[in-house]
Amino acid sequence: MSVVPSATIAEPRGNLPLAVYSMWLRELVRFWRQKGRLAGALGTPLVIWLVLGAGFGGSFRPPGSAEGAGYLAYFFPGVVVLTVLFTAIYSTITVIEDRQEGFLQGVLVAPVSRAGVVVGKMLGGTTLAVVQGGIVLAAAPLIGMRLGGAAWVAALAMLTLVAYALTGLGMVIAWTMDSSGGFHAIMNLLLMPMWMLSGAVFPYDGAHPVLRALMIVNPLTYGVDGLRRALGAGDAHTTWTLAFGVTALFAAATTAVSIRLANRKAERFA
Repeated sequence: MSVVPSATIAEPRGNLPLAVYSMWLRELVRFWRQKGRLAGALGTPLVIWLVLGAGFGGSFRPPGSAEGAGYLAYFFPGVVVLTVLFTAIYSTITVIEDRQEGFLQGVLVAPVSRAGVVVGKMLGGTTLAVVQGGIVLAAAPLIGMRLGGAAWVAALAMLTLVAYALTGLGMVIAWTMDSSGGFHAIMNLLLMPMWMLSGAVFPYDGAHPVLRALMIVNPLTYGVDGLRRALGAGDAHTTWTLAFGVTALFAAATTAVSIRLANRKAERFA
């Protein structure tokens, strides 16, 4: 029985920038070859936005909304985040595909930084999510949202942080799954309720106390609220500093857990 030397399973220290860039570029090239993902990530949130917006628009005025601004405007930040969420699902499922094809096993035991591999894949997914979320965000003037330069910068900054955090969460789940079917089931079971309880669909005020408690502990609530504050789309319940800080902690936590899981996988492959 052979014993694997500790040096072969220890986290490599070098080649961090190369690992990050290579994995980031690979995610973008993969997306370019699978353009159908764009329709899935953009189409579903837009349909939900239009259907729910039209259904609630005549009977529901969110608190804090300006005169003439209806449910479509209130729901808009949640739709942008939903676009990012779908992109995160499509991006992180590549972890399972790469593992099934044997690519990931080779990368994890290679003399490159495994943290770089994880962060590179996350940045690739984040880039795609921000681009697709940004396409939806660019529709803001069509519903009467007049945004200045500072508002656009704040919105894109929050969108990027939310995209990175959700991509990291998808990575954490993907590392623990062996099939794409199981991955989709868990992601739908976890992420859709997480999105619905983030203030994207209905406001904090007036919700059942149990739902309000869940919204408070839901880290995605702060990302949606921060984006709503940046866009001026309804009443925001948190300060910009709190929204940005909680989302940053969420992103850092998903990154750390994903790197830890990657190291465990590497030990098994070695």
